Amino acid sequence: MGKSEDESKDAPRPTLIRPPPDDPSKAAIENSLEVTELAVIAPNIFTNARQPWHPPGARGIYGGAVIAMCLAAGQRTVPSDFLVHSMHCYFLLAGSAELPILFHVELVRDGRSFATRTVQARQKGRCIFTTTISFVREGSSGPRGSQVSHASSMPIDEKTGRPCQPPPDDYDGEPELVRSGPNPFQSARIEVTNADSGRPQDKRTRQWYRAKGKISAEGGQQAHLTALAYVSDSYFIGTIGRIHKLWRFPFHPEDFGKLPEDLQERVRALLEWEGQGGPEDMVGRPEIGMMVSLDHSIYFHEPAKVRADEWMLSEMESPWAGEGRGVVTQRIYSKDGQLLATCVQEGLVRLEKNPGKPDSKL
Repeated sequence: MGKSEDESKDAPRPTLIRPPPDDPSKAAIENSLEVTELAVIAPNIFTNARQPWHPPGARGIYGGAVIAMCLAAGQRTVPSDFLVHSMHCYFLLAGSAELPILFHVELVRDGRSFATRTVQARQKGRCIFTTTISFVREGSSGPRGSQVSHASSMPIDEKTGRPCQPPPDDYDGEPELVRSGPNPFQSARIEVTNADSGRPQDKRTRQWYRAKGKISAEGGQQAHLTALAYVSDSYFIGTIGRIHKLWRFPFHPEDFGKLPEDLQERVRALLEWEGQGGPEDMVGRPEIGMMVSLDHSIYFHEPAKVRADEWMLSEMESPWAGEGRGVVTQRIYSKDGQLLATCVQEGLVRLEKNPGKPDSKL
């Protein structure tokens, strides 16, 4: 039975304005992160043009989408020659994919070299996310020869003893369950280094990724930067689970053999993709009760050089976990070894106390 006109009016909708058709001249990530200015309501207020992704099993929408759309909104309020160099973010409430998001931008400061913005993402009047963003004017620091400069080098591949190399340009190795999703990024299998170490803090996870398609000239450098912001949240706090070998599925590893055969294949492929081995390796391991991001910082070291539609290497590690929280750091390199960004995230990490009865709130 169809809904009445009155029911349709009252039903929640994921966008304030009817979503425009995807622009085929743009990469998928550009269409995903498009924001629309609501000048008719007030200055410096924006909204999502399309429905954000809610990952299966997650408490809310993908955090990287909110980070990136806040950046997209902030970028719209600064001159085009000002590029983001840092973001400091807090996840406050789980975002709903069924409600529109309003991005309120506050113009905190406009200087000759730096500009500062705060952006709040709100749903139904409640702030779900907040960030402070700093932009720097290109070329304002002077010639490179007159600056103090150094950077970490591309990580070394354990197998070859040489700097890590990206997948080939025609790479098509994602498993079907990863490739068929709405993710606008393509990625390679996660590698866990020092996997046999008994010290989680000595392990690293590495993964190559890139935006699908080609980012348009119209989107400019800002589109590459919002794309990097989007992907920076991918598999981030989950690093704690990988280096501690924590079980995260809604059934015990001992019960894996009771699952339907097709589901067994999907779980096994996902574990292998995430560098965790097989389900047999996880028997007896602690189980995750709750894992959510609390805050997220990004330092864009070379904002003018980011090319998000080319391969980038993410290397993650965790210097500390305890007191129900964990901290993960991430370095993002270009395919030729330049350090593009450094990210830090803290998250809530609780183990399952009563299997089958996960925590429902913080």
